[in-house]
Amino acid sequence: QVQLVESGGGLVQAGGSLRLSCAASGRTFSSGTMGWFRQAPGKEREFVGAINRSRGYTYYSDSVKGRFTISKDNAKNTIYLQMNSLKPEDTAVYICAASKLTVPSRPNEYDYWGQGTQVTVSS
Repeated sequence: QVQLVESGGGLVQAGGSLRLSCAASGRTFSSGTMGWFRQAPGKEREFVGAINRSRGYTYYSDSVKGRFTISKDNAKNTIYLQMNSLKPEDTAVYICAASKLTVPSRPNEYDYWGQGTQVTVSS
């Protein structure tokens, strides 16, 4: 089993920045992908972006491309989500996930999930 714990959420004004962290523990794997999703009240879980654990390449949804950046620290089994130029529509619970696949972007392609951390962007 893999355990994922997110941190770093909070309240920020529009235009501000936050950095989320996701620490993995347990039977972690060196390959595969770790990603971020978000879910706002009454909405479906939405893919934000992901990073390949071994090669480090990243990919993002169009809604966050150019504003959000994912990075990793393999030694710490941790990934980060740097969020800049935040907008009120970015308000959601942000959830970290891990997959054994190479370029997954759908929730059913991920095997493990964290509990999530709330991000609220005020206008």
